[in-house]
Amino acid sequence: MAFSELQMKLLKAKLQRRYVKIREASGTAISYVEGWHSIAEANRIFSFDNWDRQTLSPQCHWAKQQGGETVCFYSTKVRITVRAGDTVTVREGIGTGFGRSPQPEIAHDVALKSAETDATKRALATFGNPFGLALYDRDQAHVTKPRQPVMAEKKPDLPSLTFILIDSDGNDTRFADSEAFVAATLCQIDSLNSIDSLYAFWSRNSAEFGKLRIGTDDQADGPARRLADALRERARQIGPTQLANSEAATGATTSMPGGQQIGRYLIPKERRVRDPAHLAFVASEPCLICGRRPAQAHHLRFAQPRAMSLKVSDEYTVPLCNIHHDQLHRNGNERAFWARHGFTEPLKHAARFWEVSRRQRADAAPSQIFDPDLEQEFNEPYLQKNSGPAP
Repeated sequence: MAFSELQMKLLKAKLQRRYVKIREASGTAISYVEGWHSIAEANRIFSFDNWDRQTLSPQCHWAKQQGGETVCFYSTKVRITVRAGDTVTVREGIGTGFGRSPQPEIAHDVALKSAETDATKRALATFGNPFGLALYDRDQAHVTKPRQPVMAEKKPDLPSLTFILIDSDGNDTRFADSEAFVAATLCQIDSLNSIDSLYAFWSRNSAEFGKLRIGTDDQADGPARRLADALRERARQIGPTQLANSEAATGATTSMPGGQQIGRYLIPKERRVRDPAHLAFVASEPCLICGRRPAQAHHLRFAQPRAMSLKVSDEYTVPLCNIHHDQLHRNGNERAFWARHGFTEPLKHAARFWEVSRRQRADAAPSQIFDPDLEQEFNEPYLQKNSGPAP
């Protein structure tokens, strides 16, 4: 008994364009599919309990020190065995891998795993298009066509819009020109003398400020951004002055323990925690995607607004092995990377690690550290994704 009709249909189907990645090597663009996708397709088409992967004769061809790092090159052979009823099909593939790291054991591990993944993809590609066979065709006739971009609606020109400015007395003035509206708004902002009046002014005119983004896409030097910067600057100017006047009238002084004066109108800085002990705890956990060790503490870059040469707070970290950590940083869209691996809310996992780390350091009882229901909720995606071979 050979493959079923459904399996033959799936093996002959076209490779979905969204799974094709492109990298550049020596000035040439190379199309490929990722290792996790090939394994996921094997689980989907053959069923995870009807195929095996065996790594044969791994070999390190060379290893040397370069710039304080260990650099090595591996090759290996992988044998894929697929069972369909009484029929057993065996395919083999040879792959190579390159590793670089300040730690020799990590460099060799990365090179070996890369070679194993490369050999696995080459062996599985012999079964059909879904595993990347379609990419060997120069015309890629068996790869689905890219989606046609949706034509965006034409945005109205700014001169065709009418702007209404409501001043601090509640009077409204109409402007047919955006520049005149911006100039009048800047004058109003300079005349405001309290944080309360500043926020009231913003609330009354926020809808009109939103119109300024039409046609400009909120550019760095656009009118909407100019007004936002002016409001923030005015708030910084008013805050210390208003606090000083309040203290002069009441005779009270509000200060931080270190002596820095504060007030309820000052805008607090965004908190970015630095906690080496927590990073060490996260790195001691297995990779969130594949369960490998050792792991590294990865900062979820979308957890806080981007800042120049400044990582997000250490509380937004999750463990990733060297392979998946490198893949994530080479991926342009971090949210899409997590979604592809089945994690729609990685921030929940970061919150769990943060809570457990803090409780352990507070010497909480073990029964207080882990909530079984909470653990099952967070570990369910990991258990589901790792029921088959590791990516």
